Amino acid sequence: MKFREFEFPEKLYYNDDYSWVRLDGDTAIVGVSDFGAKLVKQFVFVELPKKGKEIKKGDVYVSLESIKWSGHLKSPVSGTIVDVNESLFDNPEIINKEPYGKGWIMKVKLSDKNELKELMNADQIIEWVKKRIDKS
Repeated sequence: MKFREFEFPEKLYYNDDYSWVRLDGDTAIVGVSDFGAKLVKQFVFVELPKKGKEIKKGDVYVSLESIKWSGHLKSPVSGTIVDVNESLFDNPEIINKEPYGKGWIMKVKLSDKNELKELMNADQIIEWVKKRIDKS
């Protein structure tokens, strides 16, 4: 689905911290939404999570920097980090170019699939984005 210049694929889940989740069996692939990526223009640094680490929903999973912004994003899911996208270390701008493809950040073996029910679908995230834009 598209809202203005932002893409929100329908088969993904979204949280209110600019992240998306794609389910692959019992593994969640997690990244930064197109909306989040376009807000900061171009990422210049990424601190990836550690492979093998246990993460809980709401824990910081990635630190990001652009020229005018730096911050941390909270994990939309809980589980064990089974893979991280190491290519982002040298090329963080991949997140901006392909947020839902090559720009993924981590893969998490889920400990509680029910957490996905607490996330937003494409229609819900678009409504959330509309409210964020109206406030600015």
